[in-house]
Amino acid sequence: MTTPDHPSPASPPPAPAAKDRIYRSPLGLAGGVLLLLVVLWLGFDALVKGDGRTPWLALAGMILIVPLVVAFTLRPAVFAGEDRLRVRNPFRVITLPWGEVATLRSGYSNEVVAKSGTKYQLWAVPVSLRARKKAARRQQRAAADAARGVTPGSRGGALGPSGLGLGGFSLRGPDTGPTRAETDQVMDDLRELLERQGEAESAQGEVTVRWAYEVAAPAVAGAVLLGILLAVG
Repeated sequence: MTTPDHPSPASPPPAPAAKDRIYRSPLGLAGGVLLLLVVLWLGFDALVKGDGRTPWLALAGMILIVPLVVAFTLRPAVFAGEDRLRVRNPFRVITLPWGEVATLRSGYSNEVVAKSGTKYQLWAVPVSLRARKKAARRQQRAAADAARGVTPGSRGGALGPSGLGLGGFSLRGPDTGPTRAETDQVMDDLRELLERQGEAESAQGEVTVRWAYEVAAPAVAGAVLLGILLAVG
């Protein structure tokens, strides 16, 4: 048996899997860090300088409060991949293949609805009514300018009718802000992924829910310890 003079070309390496898009709340992260700094500063100050039961109360309070602050501010995140949506909420991690997602709903909160009818809130994508109102005002201004044939950001010399400069130019500075609230844009991106991947074979499966005992257990232990100290004292 003879071997060929030239070996067959190696098969190309498989394409790397696309990374998940990660959505988190910047304000939640900043607020969580500040809260943790305050809680730890006050707690350690009471541990070092307190007397009697104060250090024990401070310790129990920190064991209770720190996990809760982490759970509600630093922990929430949404991971959107090509095959699944993973929602990390304060006390649960929900994994939904796109084939099991019925819809993504926005109201006073953002939710994902499974085909079973179960709703899961997206803690990491909070709704900002103020941002929605600002974006709506920008949309209205852009529509009004387009109806008048005004170029966005153009300026005039003197004031003319309807707040325009002579020659029909707007005296307002350029309004380059987004016409969609940031979290609404995130939901649009997730809906686009759902529409594209919902029928894909690789995006089928079952919804799984895992409870975050690593967060809940310390908080429960802190609450029990604090309750015992208050009852005894």
